[in-house]
Amino acid sequence: MTDFFQPTEFDAWAANYDQSVYANSGFPFEGYSCVLQTIVDQADVRSNSSVLDLGVGTGNLAQLFAKRGCEIWGLDFSTEMLRLARTKLPNATLEQADLRAKWPPAFQRQFDYIVSAYTFHHFPREEKVRLVQDLLNDHLFPGGQLIIGDIAFSNTGEEDELRCKMGDEWEEEYYWLANETLANFTDFNIPIRFIKISYYAGIFIFNP
Repeated sequence: MTDFFQPTEFDAWAANYDQSVYANSGFPFEGYSCVLQTIVDQADVRSNSSVLDLGVGTGNLAQLFAKRGCEIWGLDFSTEMLRLARTKLPNATLEQADLRAKWPPAFQRQFDYIVSAYTFHHFPREEKVRLVQDLLNDHLFPGGQLIIGDIAFSNTGEEDELRCKMGDEWEEEYYWLANETLANFTDFNIPIRFIKISYYAGIFIFNP
């Protein structure tokens, strides 16, 4: 498991997180609201559907599902992010955990929908693949959906172009490359499609 980022960084960011992601007009959060809304629209949930939000953060995505009458579950590794999420989602089941490690006992179950926004780009490709496989095999009801919205480029050319343009302001992380991702999961016979939202954001939809 790669220790690429630390909970303390997100604890310190929590108080200003909502302001920074909603107000951002450039990389990496431009189109943030559209990404979240597209995830909800693609899920097409029914009232009382169980929804697990991975990397729930301050609860922005989960709150959209809660407004549609869903039963909300969420995991995050930041104490402060979860504290803020609990104020928005008083009826949700929220716990602290690293998504890549063993989850709390209550979360050892299946869900109608599993969603995530702006979390998986912290994980190397091998961890992304392993985690998605585990989610589909162990945590998703038959007929359910896994939907991940995140920083995603169509290919390495797009990523390299922005890296060059940003220069010293570029922050290197494990951003998704849609062409590689589609090929990876197709090789594993996992149905997947990609919806591009902006130059550097998109939605991956898994329908096992």
